[in-house]
Amino acid sequence: MKIGLYFGSFNPVHVAHLIIANHILNETDIEKVWFVVSPQNPFKTENSLLNEYHRLHLVKLATENDNRIKASDIEFTLPKPSYTVNTLAYLAEKHPEHEFCIIMGSDSFQNLPKWKNYGVIVKNYPIYVYLRPGYDIEDKLNADVHFVDAPLLQLSATQIRKYAKEGKSLRYLVPDKVLEEIERGGYYRK
Repeated sequence: MKIGLYFGSFNPVHVAHLIIANHILNETDIEKVWFVVSPQNPFKTENSLLNEYHRLHLVKLATENDNRIKASDIEFTLPKPSYTVNTLAYLAEKHPEHEFCIIMGSDSFQNLPKWKNYGVIVKNYPIYVYLRPGYDIEDKLNADVHFVDAPLLQLSATQIRKYAKEGKSLRYLVPDKVLEEIERGGYYRK
């Protein structure tokens, strides 16, 4: 099975993540998308993140009614910070029956040379890239890149956290069950 790995902090997961996953599933040969929740992205400070188990729970709530999409905690068992190259090696060893590829925005694709052992990733894994506003897509890495014309949404987890902190409505920005959990847990209010 061809599985698209959508890595991220998902702090929190929001509708743009889900729209992109759905678009990838509808418009490419990827059969399933795994949202790989990263407990500690090496480019982000840990204190800016909601607890990884809360973030994973939010992703599970957001995707529970879609059997094409799975919330993955695979990086929870790997050393921190989470390096994509290590996760890919682990998954390839544990699941040789699957073909893994990576889903990322053009902003992440531009930063790929900063990733640990990015050459191994580029050489061994197809990368599905969707455009993010302000980040043009250029493949200077000679990667196996598939450009995906996904819907453009000016929506970010940073903006959602800001709204939550200010007590503004998150309705329509996150799935209803995610909104209920954020409100119940008081997430992002501090």
